[in-house]
Amino acid sequence: MRFEIMRLDDIDGAAVDSTVVDAASVNRIVQQAASVGQRLYIRPADAATR
Repeated sequence: MRFEIMRLDDIDGAAVDSTVVDAASVNRIVQQAASVGQRLYIRPADAATR
């Protein structure tokens, strides 16, 4: 399964950028974001983003 991960702006919560990754990469990305206090939005990637 693949997921879209969007990095959110600290001020207004708008998506700044996004990437599509496999399930095995999600934990690593979340850990990195947590270590620097970065906000993420994660959702399953649809067929159009693959």
